[in-house]
Amino acid sequence: MTIHAEGLVAIVIFYVLILFVGIWAAWKNKNAGVSDGGDRSESIMVGGRDIGLFVGGFTMTATWVGGGYINGTAEYVYLPDFGLAWAQAPFGYALSLVVGGLFFAKPMRSRGYVTMLDPFQQLYGKRMGGLLFIPALMGEIFWSAAILSALGATLSVIVDININMSVVISALIAIFYTLVGGLYSVAYTDVVQLFCIFLGLWISVPFALSNPAVSDISVTAKEAIYQSPWLGKIEPADIWLWADNFFLLMLGGIPWQVYFQRVLSASSATYAQVLSFIAAFGCLVMAVPSVLIGAIGASTDWNQTTYGTRPPKDKDESDMILPIVLQHLCPPYISFFGLGAVSAAVMSSADSSILSASSMFARNIYHLAFRQSASDREIVWVMRFTIFVFGALATSMALLTGSVYGLWYLSSDLVYVIIFPQLLSVLFVKGTNTYGSVAGYIFGLLLRIGGGEPYLKLPPFIYYPGWVNQKKIHHLTGNAEYFVQQRFPFKSVSMLASFLANVAFSYLTKYLFESGTLSHKYDFLDAVVSKHSKEIMDKATLVSNHDNIILSEMAPVKQGLGASLAGTFINTEVLSDDGGSSPEAFHNEN
Repeated sequence: MTIHAEGLVAIVIFYVLILFVGIWAAWKNKNAGVSDGGDRSESIMVGGRDIGLFVGGFTMTATWVGGGYINGTAEYVYLPDFGLAWAQAPFGYALSLVVGGLFFAKPMRSRGYVTMLDPFQQLYGKRMGGLLFIPALMGEIFWSAAILSALGATLSVIVDININMSVVISALIAIFYTLVGGLYSVAYTDVVQLFCIFLGLWISVPFALSNPAVSDISVTAKEAIYQSPWLGKIEPADIWLWADNFFLLMLGGIPWQVYFQRVLSASSATYAQVLSFIAAFGCLVMAVPSVLIGAIGASTDWNQTTYGTRPPKDKDESDMILPIVLQHLCPPYISFFGLGAVSAAVMSSADSSILSASSMFARNIYHLAFRQSASDREIVWVMRFTIFVFGALATSMALLTGSVYGLWYLSSDLVYVIIFPQLLSVLFVKGTNTYGSVAGYIFGLLLRIGGGEPYLKLPPFIYYPGWVNQKKIHHLTGNAEYFVQQRFPFKSVSMLASFLANVAFSYLTKYLFESGTLSHKYDFLDAVVSKHSKEIMDKATLVSNHDNIILSEMAPVKQGLGASLAGTFINTEVLSDDGGSSPEAFHNEN
């Protein structure tokens, strides 16, 4: 077993840097949001609501820009059958942040929520909040597992060491500083993460471009030299499939706790919108070096490199094209610097998902659903315990599950199909209730699962119009794999069906109960007749005259900005909401 000393040193340096920054951020802000009477648990979840412009812009960008984002973008640009036309993540997630900033950030932040599940539990009850927690948790855990799995593959390119050991060490570092500092540590390490990615990749790109084995990428963009042009194209038969995937990224990228954790940590609603727009620009900027590296991989004569005679696509290693380009087309010192930075960035990406999952469990499941009398100290310890448990679960899945990417694809689809229409309903449609929410949940789940999932070898039981049988050849083994491809935009149709079912069943049950067609005793969910029952949410209050929701007891917002961040990085006069970001202010407006 060969150990590349330079690569090992580079990894250790970057890992120590991120660990140091995480611990320093926790120490620096240990009393933020608490000294003025706030809860420690809320400070861990939303950082005392005083995340500034500099740190906030970086951490909001890092919502999606991490190891999976840069590796995936490079992979799709490189793949012969896809190319830049199918590398949808940069534009999809950028538009997701724009849409989120325009329509979702302000109502969520202005009402003083602490997690994404708060409005669901208020309006639909704690049981429905628990059901919606399932796809949200799956998305966060599987995303963390996919990131750690990719990390193991990346490290195997840099240093020939035990992959399992490297993944475990990386996960332990991320879990440790998240345990210590919560959102503050996550936010500050995000700054280092994005800086590492930007610097590491941009230093490497000029050296890779100037390698003698690489042809002019402006030529290979349109002409087939070593493989089909890397710009790619969308066949007429694939337009609906392309559109379905694009809307999945653009709209399905909104209802994630990792995004709303940043939104809810902003000092005001307007400020949350500004951070979303900054992050949208950041997503596009951070994708540029990955696109170039994918194009370089498609323009390389691999016979002239140390990689071997067969290109990565013929070895089923297209998913590792970014570390392969850095390793084999750059000088060793540049290669190790770039790969070390990327590895550290991948490791740092897992922390926010683990924190998001533990925040939702500690607050919405443990505290609000089971132990309303729990003390703040108790909630903090539940958070710390679940950070460790969810981190260990994600690590185990990364090491033991071969289909972790398939699990993440399916769970991200469920977030889009189930949670997004529920979020639309709870924020923008008056009159929806728990019966409609349950109906929408079931409709979305059945229609999505019915379409199958090739990554998990899950066959469809609903064959949508335009389905075709596809054949995939595994180059290393020569085995052929057959699967059903749904070219109909069934994910978006499932999402719309879920939304319409929510609205239709809500108004139907409302009419049936209020007209007397159904006896009040059958309102077993207390969603129509007993709408103001304490069963809906012990600490929540519904405004009787307006159907608007406030959280006067559930999530008090302290407007005093912590000097540690706000005084350094924000102009509070320009970006303030004049006190309109608290639940009390929202109540007074109505």
